[in-house]
Amino acid sequence: MTDQAEGPLPERLARAITMGGPISIADFMGAANRHYYATRDPLGTAGDFTTAPEISQMFGELIGLWCADLWDRAGRPDAAWVELGPGRGTLAADALRAMAKAGFTPDVHFVETSPVLREAQAERVPGATFHADLTTLPADRPLIVVANEFFDALPIRQLVRAAEGWRERLVACQDTLFLPIAGKPVPDDVIPVPLRDAAPGSVLEVSPAGITLMRYLSARLAAQGGAALVIDYGHQGPALGETLQAVRGHAFANPFEAPGEQDLTAHVDFTSLAAAAETQGSTALGPIDQGELLVKLGVDARAAALARATPERAEAIVADRTRLVRDMGALFKALAVTASGWPTPAGFA
Repeated sequence: MTDQAEGPLPERLARAITMGGPISIADFMGAANRHYYATRDPLGTAGDFTTAPEISQMFGELIGLWCADLWDRAGRPDAAWVELGPGRGTLAADALRAMAKAGFTPDVHFVETSPVLREAQAERVPGATFHADLTTLPADRPLIVVANEFFDALPIRQLVRAAEGWRERLVACQDTLFLPIAGKPVPDDVIPVPLRDAAPGSVLEVSPAGITLMRYLSARLAAQGGAALVIDYGHQGPALGETLQAVRGHAFANPFEAPGEQDLTAHVDFTSLAAAAETQGSTALGPIDQGELLVKLGVDARAAALARATPERAEAIVADRTRLVRDMGALFKALAVTASGWPTPAGFA
């Protein structure tokens, strides 16, 4: 469902469902987000949402210092710096500037499939190497990886507790009107034991794509050395709750309307990501709140320095700090994954 010659995405999805039957939430979300990110820059006031790097340079700078400090304490190896889903390249540009001041000037690798966003990233970070997935990342050196608001956009499956047991939620359609329905039963052994007897109507979300990606990344780190920092909104699971959402024009929307024209995301289960990382031999630390991490990394000192340098922006800088630390600080969490023998990253001791 990627050939534009076959018609608009809603028509292609409807045709596939009509011919083959209802599809999983994961298939619907995957197709919608592939089209969405491939055809636009969704960030900023003119887009659909704003991420932390777009709020303030402080975010990217502190992430860069986190990376540089870890690299320094690991013995200053010849490491590559990787960002998964780099947005416009704003975080990378700010992080690389801060890292350079600390003496860390690594080769830069972006995992990005959107041609629109690749163009924006290349403008901000000339010389970056682009990858469609993780398999082509350098295999001959440690990797220091950053993933900010990346895992939340990966496809999820939804399992719903019915009166007679658990079923997977699917997507059906009437013409190009898409709606969720209860699908086939799923065996109890795929449901975490504490949740199996949940009340009818309960929803459990799982992300096989996220788990698979984390396992692969962790195996690479275990073999090559390095670390990853994952920042996203989410929770420590397993937990019940329906978090699939759509955002369009900075407002929430029906996730089953206008596929490919709005951002679809779901909360990240950090417990599952951490467990996936540790099955491959890496160490998972956290999660901790984003606000806690930024405070430990020195956001207050950086905000004060910026306010002194640009007193006319002092109030705006305080507002940005508040948004990053207080408004986003508890919902957004940070998970660190490190290879054996690598030091404990700043903020996670």
